[in-house]
Amino acid sequence: MTQPVDLQTDRPHPARVYQYWLGGKDNYAADRELGDKMAQLLPSLPGAARANRGFMLRSSRYLAGELGIRQFLDLGTGLPLAPNLHEVVQQIEPGSRVVYVDNDPIVLIHARALLTSHPDGATAYLDSDIRNPEMVLTAARDSLDLDQPVAVSLIAITQLIPDDAQVRAILDALMGPLCPGSTLSLSAITADSDPDQVGAAVRAAHAQGIPVTPRTRAQTAAMFTGLDLVDPGVVLAHRWHPDQDTPNLDDHDVHVYTGVAIKPAG
Repeated sequence: MTQPVDLQTDRPHPARVYQYWLGGKDNYAADRELGDKMAQLLPSLPGAARANRGFMLRSSRYLAGELGIRQFLDLGTGLPLAPNLHEVVQQIEPGSRVVYVDNDPIVLIHARALLTSHPDGATAYLDSDIRNPEMVLTAARDSLDLDQPVAVSLIAITQLIPDDAQVRAILDALMGPLCPGSTLSLSAITADSDPDQVGAAVRAAHAQGIPVTPRTRAQTAAMFTGLDLVDPGVVLAHRWHPDQDTPNLDDHDVHVYTGVAIKPAG
């Protein structure tokens, strides 16, 4: 018999806090309390979260529409919120295949919402830890052909890994076995835009056991070492290929660096 999952609703959870800022419903009082406290310390934080999600949507459309990629590997998926990545890319190409990866039991409970694929395509969910990228790729082979380009995404997840060297090792292990033409999409929290207020919000998260690590633009750019960055390079979330739905935000209010890069031949 399957053991019930302890959702620990009495303590905040990063995926639920993030979804709360985005207007989602899968959160509890502890999540809303921390989300509100962090937003009091940094009033622009919910808007920055929405800007980050906007980057995810635009970059996914770009990869499917402009680059013609048909395979996607999303690590640190978080709680579902429509439109999910597979819904975005399968609207462009119904045959797209998407593998979601997370090791959080809270996300696992909601993962069935990520499996509503278009009949021409496929979605899968892996209960796996991105800190073991070799295991992730081994499991992903059941759904993806790694001899064809794969779009790897890590959206707002690297800030939960404080060691730059560990992040670098994970990215190398993920991208190394993939063929040329594969891509890396990444977003990372930064304090560059507002050091004092972002710092206060980060300390509030740390006090609740959530290990948030902001990174500079240079640190974020280093994550793309060995790959060819797509224009405009590493920029704040609202500056990456804005469209008619992108809010006109002040740079001071967006605390997320983003970028997309392509693995070159050779």
